[in-house]
Amino acid sequence: MSQDKPESLTGGSGVHVFLVLWKAARAVQTYAEKSITELALCGSDFGVLEALLHKGPLPVNEIGKKVLLTSGSITVAVDRLEKRGLVERRAHGTDRRARIVHLTKEGRKLITRAYAQHAADLEQLTSASLTTTERATLIRLLKKIGYKAATQSEEDAA
Repeated sequence: MSQDKPESLTGGSGVHVFLVLWKAARAVQTYAEKSITELALCGSDFGVLEALLHKGPLPVNEIGKKVLLTSGSITVAVDRLEKRGLVERRAHGTDRRARIVHLTKEGRKLITRAYAQHAADLEQLTSASLTTTERATLIRLLKKIGYKAATQSEEDAA
């Protein structure tokens, strides 16, 4: 005897869209994490190194905003990476209170190699699953729903 799913979980309802998006995001995240596990890096450490690779030296709080970590979590991640010799904190040029995080030579070498492999892995996944047109459509639609959710959240908070 089969049970019918409630209508809210089928046919493109809001709940159905959310569930499909959530499950797909979790599956892709799990797939993406395989690229970095061999490096003995957790996701937050990889995110910090990747942000520094692509954005250049940054204050700790700016890195946290880019990789979606709280101030406590980003400090712990930077401490961990600093102990491994992958990043270093340097004094800010004009603000004596601020410290800027830089990649070390070893950190740049590691993240350059790791990011190249990570990008290749994700390219393999998306190219095997989606055409170029489908990718563009997916990006457009995800941005559309993401912007709407963010705008609505801001309006609700105000």
